[in-house]
Amino acid sequence: MYKVKVFVTLRESVLDPQGTAVKGSLHSLSFEAVKDVRIGKYMELTVEKVDNIEEMVKEMCEKLLANVVIEDYRYEIEEVVAQ
Repeated sequence: MYKVKVFVTLRESVLDPQGTAVKGSLHSLSFEAVKDVRIGKYMELTVEKVDNIEEMVKEMCEKLLANVVIEDYRYEIEEVVAQ
């Protein structure tokens, strides 16, 4: 089995109004040291052992998990013992 961790973030060129709102809230709570906030998504998938795991994860990200027009993604694959 594999545990796949997928991290999706908005591209730097895309405005992040949710991140801007969170930054403003942090500043209002006296966390002035925060200079920027970007909001993203995190997903964990458990996948049966397959030969082409890298290719499969990339395809899943590009077809469904990330909007590749405005988002970047990265992933980590870890082989785990089935439970």
